[in-house]
Amino acid sequence: MKKKYNEKQSKKIRNLVALCLLCGVIFATATYAWFIGMRTVNVSQFDINIASTEGLYLSMDGVSWTYELDVANAPAYENNANQIKGVELIPMSTIGEMDKTSSRMKLYQKGSLTATAGGYRLLASQVDNHTKTNEHSGEYLEGKGYIAFDLFIKNMSGDAYYADKNPLNEEAIYLTTNSSVTLGVGGEENTGIENSVRVAFAQIGRVIGSNTDQATITGIDCTGDVGPYEGDPNHVTGICRKAQIWEPNDRDHVTNAINWYNEACSTRKADEAGKDITKDSAYNVGTACGTVVNGTGNHTYAIAKEINVGDPFVDVYDGATLNTYTTSTTNGQLVDFDAFTDTEKDLTGVNRPTFMTLAPNSITKVRVYVWIEGQDVDNYDFAQLGKQITVNFGFTKERFTEDDVNYDGPSTDVTPHVVEYKNTGAVTTISNSSVYFVDALDQFIIPVDVTKSFTFKDGETTKTATYDAGQKTWSIA
Repeated sequence: MKKKYNEKQSKKIRNLVALCLLCGVIFATATYAWFIGMRTVNVSQFDINIASTEGLYLSMDGVSWTYELDVANAPAYENNANQIKGVELIPMSTIGEMDKTSSRMKLYQKGSLTATAGGYRLLASQVDNHTKTNEHSGEYLEGKGYIAFDLFIKNMSGDAYYADKNPLNEEAIYLTTNSSVTLGVGGEENTGIENSVRVAFAQIGRVIGSNTDQATITGIDCTGDVGPYEGDPNHVTGICRKAQIWEPNDRDHVTNAINWYNEACSTRKADEAGKDITKDSAYNVGTACGTVVNGTGNHTYAIAKEINVGDPFVDVYDGATLNTYTTSTTNGQLVDFDAFTDTEKDLTGVNRPTFMTLAPNSITKVRVYVWIEGQDVDNYDFAQLGKQITVNFGFTKERFTEDDVNYDGPSTDVTPHVVEYKNTGAVTTISNSSVYFVDALDQFIIPVDVTKSFTFKDGETTKTATYDAGQKTWSIA
């Protein structure tokens, strides 16, 4: 049944509110992961393509709304702080907390690692993405070592607009069952680097969906007013809730990663007034830690704050299910983080959980992050041999798939209406910013729920496209 569903998914979009294909090819030439060398993953190519159906539109500049978005080539607003191409990935760790002043997600990187008898003593510093700004726009600049970009999502479902940030006013969005992170073509087998990738979606804020002011849309930040809307089209609601983090492949652990963990980790003894964990006496040397087994998910004890020299000692394997030591989590240095996993994504029917929520009739600014989670048990030194990683993910408002309810009715395909128009000159402008068009293919793809007609320029001639709801066709005059 699942195979049949996947085959159908490969042929059509199928009821997606947003099918986001993040085709990221990450080339790792000589990288080490979290532990010892801390070399980097050189990203020489990272292609991101996003597609949607009626009711949800995507943009990177807040002006050009589209059903399909190629992040590498789509127009982005001036002086943005995106970093996509040429990024060198450095393992990071985060629990998705936001810095409200900078509207950036808090990430932590290795400050120092010292090998111990039962793991590695960890010092960690916060990535500097909250102090430096672009001199022209004032946008806070991201740090090094991860992918980050702004994505604007226009949700045209419903007429009501809720200015407050109460999630109860919002619509449930589900992660599609075909979302995946895999080793790309040409990648070495059996390294498992794809098993420690994370993708985060941080909702910064929103405005009413009818807003067309680019400066207002791109300038959305966490500090927006959350008071009464009162009809102001430029009213910004700051959201800045903790980012939703997706952990793909949570049940997948290659043999090499398991062997590394079993060799490096020993249970840690109880506290003895600041015991120096660089000494063998801090561990039950040779005593096995918690079990890591392929096919079963493991906890990730992610870094939640800076870990400095004068702080209580932290081992990278600290955690109840790993080396049994819990003081690092009690102190709040590490957090047993509950990411949204593939295990949850693959649940069926009424058990399928909501991935995130979006307000109706709104434009939401989302900051997307992609990184390698250093605290994942699958992040080990030899994983650098995995040279390519491909990420595919999608969103849908449909809680059930056809297979969940044994559906046998008419086709559930939702395909935008298309009219072919072989114009003699390039289409240069469209009056309705909610209309999506592909002039390279000489096609116009029109969301019928947004507009019944629009005008555009064909060279110097103004023409009008009109939709006939009865015939479900477009005419151009």
